[in-house]
Amino acid sequence: MPDESALAVDIGARDIVESALAACCDDDLTGVAPRVAEAIRYSLLGQGKRFRGLLVLASYRAAGGDGDAGGLAAAVEVVHAYSLVHDDLPCMDNDDLRRGRPTVHRAFDVGTAMMAGVAMVPLAARRAHRAASDLGASPGLAGRIVGELMRASGAGGMIGGQLLDLLAEGKRLSLEDLERVHRAKTGILICASARIGALAAGADDALLASFTRFGDALGLAFQIADDVLDVTATSDQLGKTAGKDVALSKSTYPQVLGIEGARRRARALVDEACAAMEGAGRLTPDLERLAGHVVERQS
Repeated sequence: MPDESALAVDIGARDIVESALAACCDDDLTGVAPRVAEAIRYSLLGQGKRFRGLLVLASYRAAGGDGDAGGLAAAVEVVHAYSLVHDDLPCMDNDDLRRGRPTVHRAFDVGTAMMAGVAMVPLAARRAHRAASDLGASPGLAGRIVGELMRASGAGGMIGGQLLDLLAEGKRLSLEDLERVHRAKTGILICASARIGALAAGADDALLASFTRFGDALGLAFQIADDVLDVTATSDQLGKTAGKDVALSKSTYPQVLGIEGARRRARALVDEACAAMEGAGRLTPDLERLAGHVVERQS
């Protein structure tokens, strides 16, 4: 099973994310068909890294926020969980294992998994709007935060990136094309996590640009590290099926750059991310530890 202990960026940060996700399940599933609601709970409350939620919290604090941003962290994690539910479907990557247990369509059925994923997107939007308002955001700012999350999850972001990824199966992509796929498929939600935290704390345009550079570099480094782990770690370590990229004939960073070349690229991107925050005077220990975790993790 994946070891998540390295993501405890400070005492209680992970508990904040987990508590907010539990509250989301308790408060926001009224009216959802019972079996779909059960599948949503299964996908949200299973073991996970919570990297994106922790990044929201760390970015919020680094930008000067002092409230409880747990609701925003939960909203981002809901979007991430939805993407995993759909990514694992038979029509996509057709996977059986996620976070150390059966994928949602294996634990329930394909139709339920599809409906659960669809239902999680508006759930995330409602949670993000409520959380931003609770932090004192104006209606305009709350809407902007929701817009950030929805753009990251939509056709110009994760969905578009997933489509590009599917279309690229069996093809040999250039490094430029590969990075274009993964900035959308994986990187954009990580970047949005940093931006959402900063926006909620009232960051101005100049500071927001620094968080954007940080999140963009970190998001790409995260995907490169995932590609390396897919060929160097076991399924038990990952909590998901290892070797899946090769089985699906996908272009990967190890394939294009070699394993060591991919690792060097990921480390360079983490250094670039940290430099962006250092230049803005906002490189906190939490942000630095999260950045380091991207390339040090074993799952």
